[in-house]
Amino acid sequence: MRRPLQAALTAVALLLATACSGGSTDGSEEGWSFTDDMGTRISLDAVPERIVAYKGVAAALGDMGLGDRVVGVFGEPTNPDPDLGLQSPELDVSTLPDITGGEYGAVELEELAALEPDLIVTTTYGSGDYWYLSPDVAKRLGGTYDLAAINLEKETVDGVIENSERLALALGADEADFEAGHAALAKAGDLVRSAARTAGDPTIIATSTTPELLYVANPPAYADLTYLSDEIGLDVVRPAAKDLDEGDYWDSVSWEQADAYDADVALWDTRGGDKNLTTLEQQPVWNKVRAAQDGAYLPWRFEVAPSAQGYATMLELFAGDLQKLGS
Repeated sequence: MRRPLQAALTAVALLLATACSGGSTDGSEEGWSFTDDMGTRISLDAVPERIVAYKGVAAALGDMGLGDRVVGVFGEPTNPDPDLGLQSPELDVSTLPDITGGEYGAVELEELAALEPDLIVTTTYGSGDYWYLSPDVAKRLGGTYDLAAINLEKETVDGVIENSERLALALGADEADFEAGHAALAKAGDLVRSAARTAGDPTIIATSTTPELLYVANPPAYADLTYLSDEIGLDVVRPAAKDLDEGDYWDSVSWEQADAYDADVALWDTRGGDKNLTTLEQQPVWNKVRAAQDGAYLPWRFEVAPSAQGYATMLELFAGDLQKLGS
């Protein structure tokens, strides 16, 4: 969607934004363009000043110095336990207008229109779909607004951060604003390494649940689990390729076979509060595994801002949890 060149935005400011935009962005004093991680080329009359974003992306933009651009959000309901939900020291997304619809993938169109966004930003997992926007909703929005996506599909932590920062630079962020986040990430990595050694380098299994099934995560599909495996050196349980469900994210196991995987520590999916932990604790077969017998449960903080500071915050919390387990 094209918007008039805002009077307050001078040609000099546009040129500065263009200079920071990265290789896949073309800008001039006449306008702004960007090619996102889905290969979609976006052309606007000016650098986007009003952004509606998926909640995690909104937090990441805040972490990268662009929080004042975010005028609205959409995505998962707010976690009932604030300590388990999305964490951002720079932007409290709960204070922003939430245009999420009543079911997954929907948005409140009238509320969205009232925000007059220049750009809508979410994530993608490589399927050609926009995360938390159903295909029908995305198609409808695409007729009126410009949509951009940051890829999270089978990326490392560094890869996710690079994708986010490429968009932030295109939007005119100052690369110097990223330095604190990268320093925090390096420090958090050291904290996790120390905590892992204190805990005896435990074997870890990452899980989610439904009333019918146990889901065992496939580490290469998740940046944080790949980090724990490849950067920290932890043994993270990896389902055999033949057992993976479509998409390679999980192996779904019946509760009658929930002891098929064993590990010292179990991570439980924090989406929706502690309901996944409660489900695990109630399953008799699952309770045969070492982690369950020892009560060695740690929250798997699923809602992470895809920024250096976002991952740093998540890893700092994980290190604290792991350290308590080892003490």
